[in-house]
Formats: sequence, structure tokens, C-alpha cells
Amino acid sequence: MSKIVKRTLDFIELFAEERRPLSLSEISRLLDIPMSSSFDVVRSLQERGYLYELGQRAGYYPTQRIVRLAAIISENDPILMRADIMLRALRDEFDETVSLSQSTGRQGKYLLVYEASHPLRYTARVGDSLRSLHATSIGKGVLATLSPEDLDEVLSQPLQPLTEHTLTDPEKLRANVAEGAKRGLFINREESAQAIITLTSPFRWNRADYFVTMAGPLYRLEPRLDEIEQRLKQICRDLEMPDTK
Repeated sequence: MSKIVKRTLDFIELFAEERRPLSLSEISRLLDIPMSSSFDVVRSLQERGYLYELGQRAGYYPTQRIVRLAAIISENDPILMRADIMLRALRDEFDETVSLSQSTGRQGKYLLVYEASHPLRYTARVGDSLRSLHATSIGKGVLATLSPEDLDEVLSQPLQPLTEHTLTDPEKLRANVAEGAKRGLFINREESAQAIITLTSPFRWNRADYFVTMAGPLYRLEPRLDEIEQRLKQICRDLEMPDTK
């Protein structure tokens, strides 16, 4: 990633984390960068209307311009527009956390997350990267999209156990992934966290791989697994768009 782009994104994420005005010296210290670099980025963001100074020596804070632009972008995202209503309805129907993610190669990101209302619930954040491909249902979905050569490379690496149920044998994991691909449903039953189950169904849209996932405590989801599986698969069929040439 470009150093300039990375530094600018670091600035935006820093204000989201700190949730308060920050001085140049604080920005430099928190991001561990020279004061001159902080000044250059602050000045550029000010000139473009993304940052303002509250008062002399009172610190800087982002303007609402970022919010307005983000809202416009989000409201016109073609896949999110199609998925939003369906995934919200799925969350409301089962009152369990539902997410939409997308993968590129071995990397993936959460695009939408709708959390359950229960105090005990699975949580994830939009923009977070997918973790532990070998121990999560989304990760298994990602593995199923890889070429045989790439899959072999992944499985040649040590598979770290996260719980006593994590599949750490490469051939058992390979078989599990193949079974999930054939079934159209990947399952993580206490493989990444105790007493948690996640179920993921895949679909393709515009030659990209997407995944719809429901996650929650095993005791709440297990009695409804068949019902959840059918709903996940139906939503993915509804969302899928044939690849365009």
C-alpha cells in the first residue's frame, strides 16, 4: 500500500479510535510518526475540508464531509443494496448475528454485520479481515475458492489449534472443505471458539466470491440448523448473479 494512502487512513482511523480532538503532537505520538509528517497530512485534510481546527491549540477533528461521502458511497453500493434487506430480515427472523463478507484470493473482509439482540452474541466489525481460514466457516469457504496449488500451499503450513475441535490435520480439513463446497454450507462447530457455531453459504456476483454467515451460541443455533441451512442457501441463490464475460 502507498505510504501516503496508508498514513491518511491511519489518521482517519485514529480519530475514530480516540473520539476526541487531537493536537499535532498527540497525532505524532499516537501514530509514531514525525511532527512534520503529521503537519503535512493535517494541512492536506484541512484544505480538502475533511479536518478543522477547533481553535488555537484546541486540536483538530474531522468534519461531517467524511460522513456525507461515506453515506453516499454506502447507499449506492450495488451488492450491499441487494443484500441489506435480506440479511436484516434473516437476522430478525432468527435474532442471531448475520454477516456478509467477500474474498479476494486468500484475503477477505466483512462488508455487512447485523448483530443479534442477545447479550450473549457473536460480534464482528465491518472492514475487519477474515481470520483463521482453517478454523472458521467463512475461512473454509475461502479455501474452497482457491486453486489446487494455492490450497496445497495453505495446507502445507502449520494449522494452529484454537480449540480442541479445530481441524489441524491437512487431509481432514481438505475433506471438510470439499464436503462444504458440495453441500453449499460450511460449518465451524466450536473450532474457533468454545460453544460457538457459525454457518456460511457462498455465492458469486460479478465474478467475485461472497459469503453469508450466521453465528451464535451452539445451544441456540443447533436446534434450528436445518432451518438455518435452507434459509442461508435460499438467500445466496437470490443474491447470486451469473458471471459476466
